[in-house]
Amino acid sequence: MNPADLQGLRSGDLETRETHVHRLLDRARTQGDESAIAALHTLVRDYRDFHRSLYSRAMNQAAVFADAGLQEPLLAALADTRYNCQAWAAMGCAAMDVRAAVPQLITLLDHSQWIVRGETVTALGRLGDASVVPALRPLLGDQADWLRQRTADALARIGGDAALEALWHEFEHRRFPRIGYVASTLAQFAPEVVPRLLAAADSPDPDQRYWAAVALGSTGDDRAVPTLERLMATDRGSTVFDGEVRAAAKKALRTLRRIQTAIAERETALQTAPPQGS
Repeated sequence: MNPADLQGLRSGDLETRETHVHRLLDRARTQGDESAIAALHTLVRDYRDFHRSLYSRAMNQAAVFADAGLQEPLLAALADTRYNCQAWAAMGCAAMDVRAAVPQLITLLDHSQWIVRGETVTALGRLGDASVVPALRPLLGDQADWLRQRTADALARIGGDAALEALWHEFEHRRFPRIGYVASTLAQFAPEVVPRLLAAADSPDPDQRYWAAVALGSTGDDRAVPTLERLMATDRGSTVFDGEVRAAAKKALRTLRRIQTAIAERETALQTAPPQGS
């Protein structure tokens, strides 16, 4: 490691050191610069020796210098309430696939700082499995809309029956009028979820028909087309927030077609691309 790379993290005013971190990150990302990466590793390993601002900026782009050998200091920072960078330690654990962090992350779900809760949810979505679903599920009822959305995204990323059931329960027993985040994440469980959504599109509840249409459009599944066309043509129902089911179905049909077109274009590109190494 070039001594200047490490010295730049320790000397000068804070703004100068922050600029140095960004330069190290840029060199690591664009050039794979070993000296820059080594300096960033030192920042993570000896984090207590460096200003929190430097640590947080590095963790925002932790993937560019990821290393399995950083697990121990990342776990230490995750538990370090005095250093107060738990949110950024969670980012680092997620970027570096530190699955040993999962038990600690679960304990942070009710942290007093909103940023810690949010990054913890995101990290659990990347690192967790079905065993963390019971811990995440209550957050679908959080008063903060952004946290509900992030939780739904995490559950969809985890996948599996338990995550699907958590999201479906929220879909059926809406606690909030606008649940587009639930609809969009349910669509990620296609094709298995499509029959459920088709059945929900026949519900006597216009709100459920509305959100079923939204979800069906995001599946890109051909089976949804007749139902969406019917809703668009005949459904005059309105939601509690004055949304029209027919309007949702029309928009969903456009979304479905865009998804299908994008898939077809990708498949064509793959078929016409020259073989690797040719």
